[in-house]
Amino acid sequence: MKAKELKVMSNLDLENKTIELKKELMKINSQIAIGTIPKSPGKVKQIKQTIAKIFTIKRQKGGSKKE
Repeated sequence: MKAKELKVMSNLDLENKTIELKKELMKINSQIAIGTIPKSPGKVKQIKQTIAKIFTIKRQKGGSKKE
């Protein structure tokens, strides 16, 4: 997902997207742990990067407050 698309989303939408991506990542990681090859191995990296983008955007929207 592009950063531009994420920037226009509300904080609630970003939170929901984060939860959705974490569930998907957990599913893929469990497949890897079992020994099954996931359908698209590059998806793990893509999901992790998207989650990081969401956290960055949430941090920028929140101002300079430390959490």
